[in-house]
Parts: sequence; structure tokens; C-alpha cells
Amino acid sequence: MTASSFDFDVVIVGSGLAGLSAALHLASTHRVAVITKRALADGSSGWAQGGIAAVMDSSDSFESHVDDTLVAGAGLSDPTATRFVVEHAPESIAWLRQLGVPFSLEDGQLHLTREGGHSARRIVHVTDATGAAVQRTLIEHVRRTPSIRLFEHHTLVDLITSRRLGEQPQRCLGLYALDERTDEVVTFRAPQTILATGGAGKVYLYTTNPDTATGDGIAAAWRAGCRVTNMEFIQFHPTCLYHPNVKSFLISEALRGEGGQLKLPDGTRFMPRHDPRAELAPRDIVARAIDFEMKKHGLDCVYLDISHLPASFIREHFPTIHARCLELGIDITRQPIPVVPAAHYTCGGIHTDLAGRTDLPGLHAIGETAYTGLHGANRLASNSLVECMVFARAAAHDIRATPQPAVPPVPAWDASQVTDPDESVVISHNWDELRRFMWDYVGIVRTNKRLERAAHRIRLLQGEIQEFYANFHVSRDLLELRNLVTVADLIVRSAQARHESRGLHFSRDYPEMDPATKPTTLVPAA
Repeated sequence: MTASSFDFDVVIVGSGLAGLSAALHLASTHRVAVITKRALADGSSGWAQGGIAAVMDSSDSFESHVDDTLVAGAGLSDPTATRFVVEHAPESIAWLRQLGVPFSLEDGQLHLTREGGHSARRIVHVTDATGAAVQRTLIEHVRRTPSIRLFEHHTLVDLITSRRLGEQPQRCLGLYALDERTDEVVTFRAPQTILATGGAGKVYLYTTNPDTATGDGIAAAWRAGCRVTNMEFIQFHPTCLYHPNVKSFLISEALRGEGGQLKLPDGTRFMPRHDPRAELAPRDIVARAIDFEMKKHGLDCVYLDISHLPASFIREHFPTIHARCLELGIDITRQPIPVVPAAHYTCGGIHTDLAGRTDLPGLHAIGETAYTGLHGANRLASNSLVECMVFARAAAHDIRATPQPAVPPVPAWDASQVTDPDESVVISHNWDELRRFMWDYVGIVRTNKRLERAAHRIRLLQGEIQEFYANFHVSRDLLELRNLVTVADLIVRSAQARHESRGLHFSRDYPEMDPATKPTTLVPAA
């Protein structure tokens, strides 16, 4: 091993719930590297407020959870994948409890809440900060595990494939990553690589996601020859806090689950006009309803009101939201919360099977970066964290059961022909332009003309960004921009291929559902 080259049994990219769970499942048998581009706790998992969906009560059933997921998925959820996740969800909760996650209890039993789209109370939670509590517990265990080595502030540059080395058979041999502390691209060589890089919310101007959500794994897998599926289905969370001093603060689905009502500025409740389930309708319906009311009335936001419930109940069940809003001068026990929709979850991603395997041998993808078939055309609330855990365990089991092939020598990253960029402003300008036109043209409501405009802008940006990538020393900003424009292209191409409105994809040119629909799968050029 040299300072710029590392050998491991498994390299995991991403330190959210999926990545850290996989690392812990593999730690007893494999030498594991966990690579993350910021600090260990900076991904999306720690931001998840609502909870984890699992059948934990005798009055609930697997069939009910499966049915709710299929309904939310609008006919595109894979029944086999859905049942696989639902039936393995309770053991995932049990595993987290064994690790010490302090789930909320009531009379000694798990307290279960309900969210939009669920027909029963099945959301296991830690008040309104579930993701943060789970992440703290996993990070404590990972830091104490000798066979797991952590590489913070390392950004994925690209996967290393045997094709890249001119060898057969085709497989993944590891990856290159930029060490921001040394400004050096280092080599990670491994027979097994897991992408757990999260979603791509930062492709949009307004998002509930952290700054790390730039679609790195999806873009890298696409460049390496993997299929991607259903990228047109971007979930917009209906209720992101609208405030000039705060970005990306999510107002949990659970507020509506416990009785919160969406209102216009004059106090008029509007959701019953859009859907008989009112505030408990699936997120895509709620987001479109808010978008419709904002455009109809020329509003900057609408309001989510839970002040009709007892103040003690609100403070007990939503302490994080209550405290954050209070810091901004909003007392949610007495005032409504200003909210807007924002890009929230990437339902599509790298095409995988039920073991997390991609099209490239030696490469697994888990969590939000993957398309497993669970979410279909819309994600049911709180199904994402359980998907992370179920497929982390499945991928780890598959890797343990697979003989590890020898990995040939891998060349070091060649930076001999590049120079330092002299116009970094171009990168920041292109980043801003991309996110704005994606918001304007490829948002909650789409048209053919808007998609054509977006595709045209993407082609221009791709040329500029590729020129930068080929000629200049890589930086995290450049790598993220390169990945975002790739993901934007995949989203637009997928949206153009779907000639109907379904779930999260709503087209004014094709307002009806197509009964012969199927997932949208894009295949890279050979």
C-alpha cells in the first residue's frame, strides 16, 4: 500500500443508513472501507424526521403494508420487491433496537404513528428526529469496529472497471476518489464495491436534501455501463419550510398524519377539494395541489396548521420542528407554518436485483441511489429508511456468499496533463443555471416544450463541463456538477419517454394514465 492506493475486501461509498448498515453487516468477515465526501453524519439519513415503516402491531398485516405501497406506487411498484422489503422490515427494526436506537415507546411498547398513504399506524420513530437518532447509533458502532476504516472528505471520481483496463470479463475493480485534504486522487482497489450515495435532490433549485445529494453514484454507475430505471419519478415533498433564513428544513409528513391541515393565507382549507383523503393523500397529490393553489392565487407559499391540537401534544410529538420554528419566530402551537413543495426523493436509480446487484459484477447499489422496484411511480412515506436496511443486509449476505476474485493491478490516477482551473466562476454559474432550469422546466408539472428546452440546455452544459473535466484538475464542485448534469439528462430523457401522467410524473400533454405502462429503463451506449 502506498499513500495514494488502498486495498480492501469491500469499498462502500456513502455513510448514510444504507452504507453504514452494510459496513456493520460485513465487518465480521471483511475488511471494509467507508468513503464519504463530507463528514460521516452529513448525508440525507440524518435529516429523516418521520420514521421507519414496518408491521409491528397485531392489528396490522404484511398484506396491508404491501397494498398501501402498491397503491402509492401507482401501478409501477414491483410486487415481489415490495413483499421482500415489507416482510424483512420487522427484523430490521429489531436489529436497530439491538444496536441501541432509542425508539419512542408508549406503555413499554413501540409507539407507532401514521403518515399519508398508510392505512394503519406502522411508523416506528424517535419523536420527530428518527434519522438523526439512528445515524448517531450506527456511527458509534462503526467507529468502534476495527475492521471498518473511515475515509471522510473523499469524493467519488469514477468507478474502475476491467473494461477501462482493457481486460475481460467485465467487472468493477474499485474506484478513484478525491482526498480533499491532500487534493490528491487516490485509488481504492477491491473485489466488491457498494454504492450507497443517496439521491440527487440538488439537481433542483429547491430541495429538502443536504448539499451532498448530487447523484454521484447514479452518474458513476451509468458511466460504467449500468442501466438506470424510473428517473422521471422525483418526489417533491409537499411541505418544506418557507423562510428566507433557512433552506432545506423539512416539515414532517407526520404533522399531517396527526391532524395538521393545509390552508390558504385566509385560513381556507383546500385539500378536501383535491382528494377525498385530504391531507392524508399520497405526497404527489398533495404537492400538485399546493402547486396548483400557489399558481392559482399567486402565492409564495401555503400554510400547514396544527395549532388546533393541544400545545403539550405538539411539543411532545414534534420537539425538533417546534424548536426550529420557534427560533425563527413561528410558534407552531399558535401559528401556521409557511410551506412550499421541494424536491425530496429520487424514486428511480441504478437498476438492481433483490441482492442489490447491478449490471456490473462486483458492484452493488443500495438505498436511494438504487432502483429496486419498491417505490414505483411514488414513494410511500417512511418506506425509504427500511429499504436502506433491508437491501444493506441483502447485499452483505450476497457478498459474503460470493467467492472474492483476485483484483489485478490498477493504474494510479493520471493528472499529468491537467492544469488548475483559472475560471472557477464558470462552475458555480453552470451549477446555478442547471438547478434553475430543472426547477422551471422539469418540476412538479411538465410539458413537452419544457422538457425540450431542458434537454437543449443540458447538451450545452455537458460540452462545457466535459471540457473542464478533461483539461483541469478535479475539484469536488466540478465532480458534483459533472454528476448533476448527467442525472439531469437521465431525468429529462426518462420524462420524455413517458407519454402519460402517473404518480410523480405529471404531463400537461399526456394527462391520462396509459394502462399498458411499464418502468422506464435507460441503457448506456456500449
